[in-house]
Amino acid sequence: MSDELLLTSEVAKILKCNLNTVNDYIKAGLLPRLKIGRISKCRRLAVEEFMKKYEGYDLTDPYNVKPIEEAK
Repeated sequence: MSDELLLTSEVAKILKCNLNTVNDYIKAGLLPRLKIGRISKCRRLAVEEFMKKYEGYDLTDPYNVKPIEEAK
């Protein structure tokens, strides 16, 4: 279901990262969210699009996204 809303903690589990990292992606504008009251949620479709868009990129610094360099 593409209209499913996920808590940011659920997004962290999907991305296999911590909640702070997800919040950094949101703050940097890489991952859109909805704020319902005090709770932030992301559409599952937005998370899937995020993963496709940034595959092959280094997101260590979400404000300075760059392609992953191949080992030589």
